[in-house]
Formats: sequence, C-alpha cells, structure tokens
Amino acid sequence: QVQLVESGGGLVQAGGSLRLSCAASGRTFSGYAMGWFRQAPGKERELVAARSGSGDTPYYLDSVKGRFTIARDNAKNTLYLQMNSLKPEDTAVYSCAAESLPSWGSRVRLRVYEYIYWGQGTQVTVSA
Repeated sequence: QVQLVESGGGLVQAGGSLRLSCAASGRTFSGYAMGWFRQAPGKERELVAARSGSGDTPYYLDSVKGRFTIARDNAKNTLYLQMNSLKPEDTAVYSCAAESLPSWGSRVRLRVYEYIYWGQGTQVTVSA
C-alpha cells in the first residue's frame, strides 16, 4: 500500500522557518515527479513547489521563489520542503503528492490531476 505521510508543520512567527518532510512507503519514489501543494481556508489548492522525475527541473510558485526549497532524498524515500522567511500568507495545509508511475522525465507536473498519490497534509500557521 502506497502512503505519503507529511510532518514538520506547526506554528511559527513571521520570518521564521520550517522544514516539511514527506515520507513515502509502499514503493520507491525515485524517478517520480513529486510536488508540494497547499490549501488555505476558502482558497483553491495551489502548487507551491515540484520536482520532475529526473530531479533536474524544480518549479516554484512565484510568491515563494527565493524562500522555499524542494529537495528529495532517494535513500530515505523522502521529499522535503524547506521554508524560510515565512509570511502570514503562507498559512495553509501543506500536502505532498506523487505521480502514478515513474516518468524519469524533466517535465514538472503542474496540475492537481497529474498527481495520484497524496498525503493527508500538515498544518502550517504563520503568525504576524
């Protein structure tokens, strides 16, 4: 059974940092395009950061460029999102996701429907 489990969320003051982890089990996710999404109350889910299956093509939402970094540790089968200089508008539930099969390609998956596996999410709250 494939599972993605996020951790690392919490309450932080503006300007602070958090590192989110997404531990995968049930299969090895090397070669899979993966991403981090977030959803704030009353807003649509949006893609925050993603990596292609080959790992050489990262994507970042404009509002997080220069502050967030997506990384993958294949040995640990874990995806990370390092978030620095956090702002109150970053407050949301953050979820990791993976495509259905390893593409090993350089194309980043940008749409929700391109991801099949999802974690339950972790709450990130940034106070002013």
